[in-house]
Amino acid sequence: MKTIIEPFRIKSVEPIRLTSRPERERMLAEVGYNLFGLHSDDVLIDLLTDSGTGAMSSHQWAAVMRGDESYAGSPSFTRFEAAVKNLMPFKHVIPTHQGRAAEAIMFSIFGGAGKCIPSNTHFDTTRGNIEASGAQGDDLVIAEGKDPQSLHPFKGNMDLGKLEAYLQEHGDAVPVVMLTITNNAGGGQPVSLENIRGVAALAHRFGKPFIIDGCRFAENAWFIKCREEGQADRTIPEIVRDCFAVADGMTMSAKKDAFGNIGGWLALNDDDLAEQARGHLIRTEGFVTYGGLAGRDLDALAQGLSEIVEEDYLRYRIRTNEYIVERLDAMGIPVVKPAGGHAVFIDARAWLDHIPPLQYPGQALAVALYEIAGIRSCEIGTAMFGRQPDGSEKPAAMDLVRLAFPRRTYTQSHADYIVEAFEEVAAAKDSLRGYKIVKEPKLMRHFTCRFEKL
Repeated sequence: MKTIIEPFRIKSVEPIRLTSRPERERMLAEVGYNLFGLHSDDVLIDLLTDSGTGAMSSHQWAAVMRGDESYAGSPSFTRFEAAVKNLMPFKHVIPTHQGRAAEAIMFSIFGGAGKCIPSNTHFDTTRGNIEASGAQGDDLVIAEGKDPQSLHPFKGNMDLGKLEAYLQEHGDAVPVVMLTITNNAGGGQPVSLENIRGVAALAHRFGKPFIIDGCRFAENAWFIKCREEGQADRTIPEIVRDCFAVADGMTMSAKKDAFGNIGGWLALNDDDLAEQARGHLIRTEGFVTYGGLAGRDLDALAQGLSEIVEEDYLRYRIRTNEYIVERLDAMGIPVVKPAGGHAVFIDARAWLDHIPPLQYPGQALAVALYEIAGIRSCEIGTAMFGRQPDGSEKPAAMDLVRLAFPRRTYTQSHADYIVEAFEEVAAAKDSLRGYKIVKEPKLMRHFTCRFEKL
């Protein structure tokens, strides 16, 4: 069968408001051409992020009704903790209201001036929390991970040779080694189980804790099952457990691969580190058995963790992205290949090669996509990563536009509309102009900065 059939029935619907192009042009100008500034009800198809934007199942909504709102010792936490430990065998599970809160707690322990923290590729909030502590985040992804056209099956892998040299060079300045699965900023590309074990072995040889940013762990496990030798006959939960078995801890945004609209956690094995983390949690998030979440949210996440590892769902999820990548590639639009787990990534630097990187070709493409078709996407490039800690600016490794698909939210016809929208953008691409930033904050500027057309 060629048709991508969604492995669910739709039980409730939300209307979408249709806008005209003049309306969209006016709204873009009002928000300084920053798509984060738009009202969501002015967006036709919202692919800004897959974080917290998915649809919960009927079983999750039933779990919401079971939620217990006790301040301490809620049975909702007990169910949540058991669901996490069923997949991620860590000793301590510390709930937070979302992933960046877990990162903030972790870098209050590991961060600080003069510290250097390697990863395959730090994403925006991770890097922001690292730099806010005074530390430096460095990306050591393999060379293929920086080549949008490379067909390497695990382009999210850490370069083990570079990691070993990094650990030798920086020594005691490295408090922890991180790895993101899948590698979001690099195109949603997976990390192999072999590479996860290799990174863990190097970190431990140098006496460093190994922490996984696991927000898309199930999608990563699916790629391992499909692409890595010896993994095809194993279940997704078995592969997930193996991924985390070699780690000393994890951060998690449960707004991704736990089907949550809110939530996250920090998990650790070390008793002393966990005690420090809980102290920070109580000061900033809430008591250790709710961590800024309502009991109903904890129960919804517990149920979501059982649904995210279902193979029928993962097969549909990945195939949807592959379908759009195949269609755009056939049109001659440069896309990151192979298709990523949670999103389709357009290589804006290659496609809009008349716009220099420091004029933000990714932003130009993202703005045009909304202006022409009402689709909201996200620039993952120089606007997001170009500003350096010393205040200078340089082009990011790639200028991508990410179409991040909320889980269980859009259908095959939405995918076809997206492809048709790119046909119209393609007809106008040579007339697109770059942008300049006219106002920006010191950290994570892409969320709130304002642009002007050049």
